[in-house]
Amino acid sequence: MRYAMIMAGGSGTRLWPVSRKDRPKQLAPIINGRSLLDIAIERARAVAPPEHISVCASANYLDAIKAAAPDLPNDLLLGEPVGRDTVNAIGFAAAILAKRDPDAAFCVLTADHLIEPLDAFVTCIHTGFELVESDPDRLVTFAITPTYAATGFGYVQKGEAIKHSGGAPAFEVERFVEKPNAEKAREYVDSGAFGWNSGMFVWKAATFLRAVEKFQSEAHAGLMKIADDWGGAQQDATLARVYPTLPKISVDFAIMEPAGDSSSGFKVCAVEMDLSWRDVGSWPSYAETLDADDHGVRSNDSGAAHTVLDCANTLIVSDDPDHHIAALGMRDVVIVHTPTATLVMPASEAQRLKDLHALLPERLK
Repeated sequence: MRYAMIMAGGSGTRLWPVSRKDRPKQLAPIINGRSLLDIAIERARAVAPPEHISVCASANYLDAIKAAAPDLPNDLLLGEPVGRDTVNAIGFAAAILAKRDPDAAFCVLTADHLIEPLDAFVTCIHTGFELVESDPDRLVTFAITPTYAATGFGYVQKGEAIKHSGGAPAFEVERFVEKPNAEKAREYVDSGAFGWNSGMFVWKAATFLRAVEKFQSEAHAGLMKIADDWGGAQQDATLARVYPTLPKISVDFAIMEPAGDSSSGFKVCAVEMDLSWRDVGSWPSYAETLDADDHGVRSNDSGAAHTVLDCANTLIVSDDPDHHIAALGMRDVVIVHTPTATLVMPASEAQRLKDLHALLPERLK
């Protein structure tokens, strides 16, 4: 059977002060009054029925997720006691799905992207499922057709094309490349042989667990202990005891790169995603989701009033309709106001917001 798993972890510090510990970015209604998780669940519903959708997030947010999506099955709402990076979040889902359905295949989706159009996305995901259903040794990722020489994303190099029954183009993966410098990024995009690494995947749950056992045996042993007790009286105690001990590592480093070796016993391949894919992970990237005026000034639609004079390429965000923001002579600036904190920074400094966040009083994080 086919399932969908949404990774909804992460603290979202680069979207502070709207994103906070008690309401991280994926739960904040920042996209036309909707949360990124709500939009991600809508995408998941297009490829799997509600009873086959899993969400993995911090245990602190499970009640909010249940309230937002009451028709999702409780046993597939997976609360991490602590974040242990993507290989363990995905492994957690794989272990629980394999226990529920030994033949489960599942797609791994993200909760911090806007992807359009939906029908093109669905075609790509279905292609991924068809690839793993025809050959269970396959580990499928998705390569976004790049629209510019991005330095903030990893890249996937295309290898030999894979013949299949239809849908989106697919190919063997030649290699994964970490975030490049500007010159290399231009070289990759100009070559036409690379796509952006989407962080989305499709595989059989059993195949992924086999890969974890081969490449991350310590994590595999812990995940199996969690799965053994899942649904029983010791479920929460075992999860709380074991999960924090799992080695913290990303799925790219832990699984995808070593699985790409020809002697690994796995086949790493990718489906090409030629669509609009926006990573809403920082204020400049969030700005791209909003319409700009003739001078590049963008603001959210919360109803907050603002007045600008001689400003250009400036983002103004507020969730306080009673607070008026006035800006004069601003260039390439981000202004974000909430009732308890206000952020003002050059857009070029957005990547350093994590550093500022670390200096904040705990009550404001």
